[in-house]
Parts: sequence; structure tokens; C-alpha cells
Amino acid sequence: MNRDIFQAIADPTRREILSLIASKRMTPNSLAEKFPSSRQAISKHIKILIECDLLDQEKVGREIYYEFNPEKIKEVDKWIEQFRKHWSDKFDQLDKVLNNLNKNKNER
Repeated sequence: MNRDIFQAIADPTRREILSLIASKRMTPNSLAEKFPSSRQAISKHIKILIECDLLDQEKVGREIYYEFNPEKIKEVDKWIEQFRKHWSDKFDQLDKVLNNLNKNKNER
């Protein structure tokens, strides 16, 4: 079952897990050590991130390593892009208004 990626990244603990794993691959134990939650709770978060394809896992001997899948997060970036353009335009308009106010103030 694939979960909604937005639902997955809405949780602050899962976002923190992604941040940690984005810098280096980690085992479940090494991840659990970073949180005050139980290892079981962290495992549930990891499971959701795997179901969203945000994490890949690799078994090496008896250990499982989790790695960040940057391709999947591009869906979020693509969705956010429409808002980035909108707000960039709004800020450009605000800059023009503020510059005009400043110019008028300096002319007095």
C-alpha cells in the first residue's frame, strides 16, 4: 500500500528522520537513539516513509540500512513550485510598492 507523501511529511518526527537519513544512511537502532520515542514508534514512522518510497532499505548481513530516496521528494517540490512562483510575484510587487513609497518619501 502506497501512502500519500504529504501525509508522511506532515509529521515532525518523520521529517526529522528524513533529515537525519538524508545526510547518511542509518540503521533502525541508530535512528531510535536520536529520539525520545520508543524504538517501536520509530519503526512505525520508518514503515510509513518506506510505504511512501521516501526511504530505501538495504540489508547488509544482519543489519538493515535506510537511505533517503531524493527522487520521490521531487513530487513535493513540483507541487510547491506553483506557490513559489505565485509568492515570488507577490514579493516583487511589494518591492515595487515599497520602493515607490521610499522614493516619494525621499523626494519630500
